[in-house]
Amino acid sequence: MTFERPQLKELYVLTKKEQQLLDALEPLAAANGIELVTLEIVGAKKSPTSRVYIDTEHGVSFDELSSSQAWINEVMDEIDPFPGAYMLEVSSPGIDRPLRTAEHFERFAGETAVVKTTSPIEGRSSFTGMLEGFEDGKVLVNCDGMRYELPLEMVKRANVKGTVDFK
Repeated sequence: MTFERPQLKELYVLTKKEQQLLDALEPLAAANGIELVTLEIVGAKKSPTSRVYIDTEHGVSFDELSSSQAWINEVMDEIDPFPGAYMLEVSSPGIDRPLRTAEHFERFAGETAVVKTTSPIEGRSSFTGMLEGFEDGKVLVNCDGMRYELPLEMVKRANVKGTVDFK
């Protein structure tokens, strides 16, 4: 099984460097049956950390993390995106899975999600509620009994709000 990158515009705001790295990594990810959930660069500019979140249809095993770390590291070394040293972390998306593409919003419809916007919509820029999907370039969220249609270009960050059942 291989994952193909949706042709729809991405919803998760990435920096230019994050997008450059994601674009370089995605062909190899698809060839290895890996979905690149997202990528982020955090920490000090002199020694940043690149976090790459991966997933597969059946979840992520230690072997998949290990083998993915190897080819991701090779691509990063080829690109040499930072002037000095950097850290590479490869991880599963976790319980609070980031939502980055239209396909992610559709696949996780029915889940509780947190969506942050670049500027306020109807007086708020943070929406926590039932994700209803993606339609006509908008993320659909039912929050506090109201349905919000959040324009694609205004979504800054979004993730599933993980819950743990201790029963």
